[in-house]
Amino acid sequence: MKNVTDSFISLSSAEGFGLNTNILETNIINLSVVLGVLIYFGKGVLSNLLDNRKQKISSTIQSSEELCKGAANQLEQARARLREVERRVREIRVNGYSQIQQEKNDLINVASINLKQLENLKNETIHLEQERVIELVQKQISYQAVQRALGTLNSRLNSELHLRTIEHNIDLLLAMKNITD
Repeated sequence: MKNVTDSFISLSSAEGFGLNTNILETNIINLSVVLGVLIYFGKGVLSNLLDNRKQKISSTIQSSEELCKGAANQLEQARARLREVERRVREIRVNGYSQIQQEKNDLINVASINLKQLENLKNETIHLEQERVIELVQKQISYQAVQRALGTLNSRLNSELHLRTIEHNIDLLLAMKNITD
């Protein structure tokens, strides 16, 4: 490159600063020919290289955009699934709490019913036991009263009194028979 610059501009101390106008010395023709050949033959190669590079860049950008769109779609799907899962979790929590509360209320109601049934059964048992005891006491009192009465009758009843009682009862029966006829 230095030769090219030196060939156009001459900086000698004797001549001073100047421009070399000799075409053959400056190699302008040689440079023009080389540049022309390079442009003519290299244009297709360079154009192909640039087109290939452009296509690679374009396909890379396009595939990157497709990957980005795919990732965005996957992200949106993941967000939608997350929203659905969060909704289901809230629903399960609400249903779980309400179901627990319902089961708690059901257990309380069943326990209350069982308690009432046990209370009623206890009261019935107490009542039946009281009636049984009262009946037993009445039987014992009746038995004792009959025993006392028999003891009193046996001690006071003699054969004459016994005959009078029998006759009196016969008279009562006859009187009742006459009334019914």
